[in-house]
Amino acid sequence: MARKLNHEVVIIGGGSAGIATASSMLKRRPSLDVAIVEPSQNHYYQPGWTMVGGGIFEAPVTRRPMASVMPKQATWLRQAAASFQPDSNQVTLADGTTLTYKILIVAPGIRLAWEKIEGLEQTLGKNGVTSNYRYDLAPYTWKLVRTLKSGRAIFSQPPMPIKCAGAPQKAMYLSCDAWIERGVLGNIDVEFRNAGGVLFGVKEYVPALMEYVDKYGIDLKLNQTLIAVDGPDQKAVFKTEAGEETVEFDMLHAVPPQVAPQFVADSPLANAESGFVDVDKFTLQHVRYPNVFGVGDAGSTPNAKTAAAARKQAPIVAVNALAALNSGQPVADYDGYGSCPLTVERGKIVLAEFGYDGKLLPSFPKWVIDGTRPRKLSWLLKSEALPWIYWNGMLKGHEWLVKPQVKKAA
Repeated sequence: MARKLNHEVVIIGGGSAGIATASSMLKRRPSLDVAIVEPSQNHYYQPGWTMVGGGIFEAPVTRRPMASVMPKQATWLRQAAASFQPDSNQVTLADGTTLTYKILIVAPGIRLAWEKIEGLEQTLGKNGVTSNYRYDLAPYTWKLVRTLKSGRAIFSQPPMPIKCAGAPQKAMYLSCDAWIERGVLGNIDVEFRNAGGVLFGVKEYVPALMEYVDKYGIDLKLNQTLIAVDGPDQKAVFKTEAGEETVEFDMLHAVPPQVAPQFVADSPLANAESGFVDVDKFTLQHVRYPNVFGVGDAGSTPNAKTAAAARKQAPIVAVNALAALNSGQPVADYDGYGSCPLTVERGKIVLAEFGYDGKLLPSFPKWVIDGTRPRKLSWLLKSEALPWIYWNGMLKGHEWLVKPQVKKAA
């Protein structure tokens, strides 16, 4: 017979957003009864995968046992969520267990829809086809970069939304930098085929990036969507404004389209258009169910889906969810902050930080770090500071530089 469980707060997802939100809530209320629904045995620092693909990190440093990041006071339910019944304050898990709650926080991340590109899944990790969007494939990216001497290297980017919209070109810049070092870049035709109409969505960062596109001799092709891959023949098919184009490659760094997890998209919590959790973009509270919140990549907010966004959102959801638990109104707003440290070469980064409507939201004064220019200090932040802050700060409920501004009662 299926189990029936009850917890004050149920969090769906043990990724960065779910763990950080749980830890922030428990810092404020250590006696809180929190359950985290997460089937995975491992937790990954996904922003590190770009560095793995660029030969800077080894893959294992980005992975830790899930048990090591679970907040001690939380109950870990090692199951997948299957469906939501928000009118009954209930979640059903894959094994049939039903969970009732006072507050539900939905943070299952985004789904990588590899199957939407015909032939891609079958050839990943061989035939020169790779992707830094998977833990097991990022080392293959570096292997290809190390061994390629000539030919065509294609880096693709699908339509938005995707997590870390800068990651497809980060992979390209680090590859080009390694090819320069080996003296082979002149023999490699590098193409960036982007489904979007611009190189990067916030115009202030484009000039610095274009300098590197020019430096590396990259052929920038916009409005190009990868739709099929023939691995054995090393051919890729792109949908373009003129129709379809089939191109040969020696290396293909493919990024899959990304969508809401199916159990979210099929639920009453979904936004009708996007399938993501339908939340108010400022309070992150569900627009129809006031005791439900969405955080991280699974939310419908129109911001960049990055770990930095989850880091900023988690404390806001924590204070707003605790307010809702006390039958109050949300007390803090999210400004859309996200960050994309664009690794343009080994040792330099363009530190893009921005919020809703492309507003620049730098964490540091311009004289410390000018985020619109490539800087060594930004590289040290990305390679040294941020991984440490992630494991020892964000996941532990420390809110350095992201403590929410709580509104004063009227």
